[in-house]
Amino acid sequence: MFATVNPATGEKVREFPEIPPSELIGILAKMETDQLAWSKKAPEERVVPVRKLAGNLLAQRDSLARTITLEMGKPLQQAQAEIEKCAWVCEYYAEHAVELLKNSELEAGDGRAAYLRTEPLGVILNIMPWNFPFWQLFRAAIPAVSAGNGILLKHASNTPQCGLSIEALFQDAGFPLHLLRNVMVNEEDLRFAFVHAAVQGITLTGSTEAGRTVAASAGAQLKKTVLELGGSDPYLILEDADLDQAAEACVASRMINSGQSCIAAKRFIVVGDAKRHESFVGRIVERIQAYPMSDPVDPGARLGPLARPNLRDKLHEQVEDSRAAGAELRLGGEVPKRPGNWYPATVLDGIKPGMPAFDQELFGPVAAIARVPDEATAIEWANASNYGLGGALFTADIKRAHELAAQLAVGSVAINDFVKSDPRQPFGGIRESGYGRELGPQGIYEFSNRKTVVYPED
Repeated sequence: MFATVNPATGEKVREFPEIPPSELIGILAKMETDQLAWSKKAPEERVVPVRKLAGNLLAQRDSLARTITLEMGKPLQQAQAEIEKCAWVCEYYAEHAVELLKNSELEAGDGRAAYLRTEPLGVILNIMPWNFPFWQLFRAAIPAVSAGNGILLKHASNTPQCGLSIEALFQDAGFPLHLLRNVMVNEEDLRFAFVHAAVQGITLTGSTEAGRTVAASAGAQLKKTVLELGGSDPYLILEDADLDQAAEACVASRMINSGQSCIAAKRFIVVGDAKRHESFVGRIVERIQAYPMSDPVDPGARLGPLARPNLRDKLHEQVEDSRAAGAELRLGGEVPKRPGNWYPATVLDGIKPGMPAFDQELFGPVAAIARVPDEATAIEWANASNYGLGGALFTADIKRAHELAAQLAVGSVAINDFVKSDPRQPFGGIRESGYGRELGPQGIYEFSNRKTVVYPED
């Protein structure tokens, strides 16, 4: 069922009917036609609506942000920032796609020359999550359409109006009517898209289990996939780190989107003695206390509700199980008695391997802190995870930070800052955090045929 349910109150606002497989197949037939025509346009033509889309996003920022806040509870200022970031990715590819899609020369020899050209694959199925309902789609779709592909959007069931808004934005910007279509279809019927000849790639942002399912289904059809899955990002605070700087970055990362971010700081690993550790914990608690639960439509809100009640319940269970295993609750950790999916800013100290707060992804406003005696143990614990999305290092020794960054089993490392996705830089993970890259120059090639052409020189 696709429905808008206000996470702050639990009130069901609106329901949307699912479409039958026959309608999905009809939509795909129209998409195949429009994508083929789109693919024949020069890159210079394709970036025109991309650039217009950026302007439309900024013009409609406030109304689009309110839709995000209504459907998944993101604090309004953060929702506005999400829309602005979507405009940024449009501007990046509008500026750079033409150059990125030019043929590049290759070596050949023996009287022959060669070049590499970039061609689109077809329609790309985008299975998108609720936590960044606009940004996750835009960072995958904009490079893909710039390369000449079409987008079949299957959005999360709790953000249906975000999906409808995205479809309308693309149409209003001047893209072909059926180049991006939003479909409300259940997971079982989505299999018709996997096997359809027009669909030549699938990208998913979601859980590791969802990634396994999508990879298996796509693999059976030999179709390209990009998976951006969960994370349990380690943030290493070394003995010479500026504790105030580290605490500011750790809390900012942990609390963005009320803690519901795959690249949020999840495990704070502090190197040093008990006194230094306690000093860092105190800084974390002090800063996280500045995130009271607030109505997400309040312009000053910093911590809204979680998106669904089952997510809140799972998070609380992980906190309780971690406490039972020996973690110390330093702040929060109690489910408030009020309507909606609320959970307070929470701090767990003394986490270790074997605890849910260490081994699993905590998708909510819970900071989990560990103490280790040395850098070697910090790296060992950082990598003692099935995930591999991002991580951060805090130290005064930048040269040493580069050495340690090479030892972290992740897709992105930030030094003296927190990990962020950026349109200019490839983004993605390894291990159970997925594979493939979005954004940056590499993002435009993920769903492209990189064709080698060899020919005799004159």
